[in-house]
Amino acid sequence: MNFSMDFTYILIIIGGIIVTLAQTGVMSNYKKYKEIDSKTKLKGKDVARKILDANGLSNVKVKEVAGELTDHYNPSDKTVNLSSHIYNDSSVASVAVAAHECGHAIQDKNGYFFLRFRHGLVPLANLCSQFGYIVLMIGIGASIFNLAIIGIVMLSVILLFHLVTLPVEFDASNRAKKQLKTLNITNNGSDAGISKMLYAAGMTYVASLANNFLQIFRLVLIAFSRRDER
Repeated sequence: MNFSMDFTYILIIIGGIIVTLAQTGVMSNYKKYKEIDSKTKLKGKDVARKILDANGLSNVKVKEVAGELTDHYNPSDKTVNLSSHIYNDSSVASVAVAAHECGHAIQDKNGYFFLRFRHGLVPLANLCSQFGYIVLMIGIGASIFNLAIIGIVMLSVILLFHLVTLPVEFDASNRAKKQLKTLNITNNGSDAGISKMLYAAGMTYVASLANNFLQIFRLVLIAFSRRDER
C-alpha cells in the first residue's frame, strides 16, 4: 500500500479525535452547569417565553421534546423545542440553551441571511447525504472517474451546509447573550458559565465541519489515486 493510501487512514483518525474532543467539551460543560442554578431561578421554558415575548414573537410556541440536548428551533412550524431537562430546569445550562434557541427564532423573524440559506439547502443536503457517498464509492470501485467527481460535488454540498451552519450558530449565541443581559436574566456570576456553554456547543459545529472536510478530502485523494493507477 502506497503512502497516499496510508495517509487517508490518518485523516480518519484526526477527524475522529476532533469530533470526540468537541463532544467531550460540550458534555463536560453541560454536566457542570446543569448543576448550578441561574440568578433568577427561571426555568428554561420561562426564559424562552420571556425572550420571545420581548421580541414580538408571541406566536412562537415553546415545546418540550424527549432526549438530552435535542433542543432546536423549527422555522417551519415556528416552535422552540427544548429537551426535558432544559425545559423544566432553572440551571445555567438551561438558561443558555433556551436563550440560544430563541436566538434562532429572532434570526428567523429578522430574515437572517445565513439561516434562510441553510434552511433552503436542507432538501439538497439531505439528498446528497443519502446518495453522495454511494455515487462516489461506485465511481471509485468501478474506476469511473467522472462518476467519482459527481459524488465529490454532492459531498461538497454537505460541506457547504456545515459551513453555513457556523455563522448561524455563533450569531444565535451572540443574540442569546445580548437578550439575557437586556432582560436582566443573568448576572456577572452566571455570564461566564453561559458563555462557556455556548462556546463549547459552537465548537461541535466547527468540529463537524473539520471532520467532514477531512473525510471528503480523503475520498478525493483515493479517487485521484485510482485514476492515476489506470
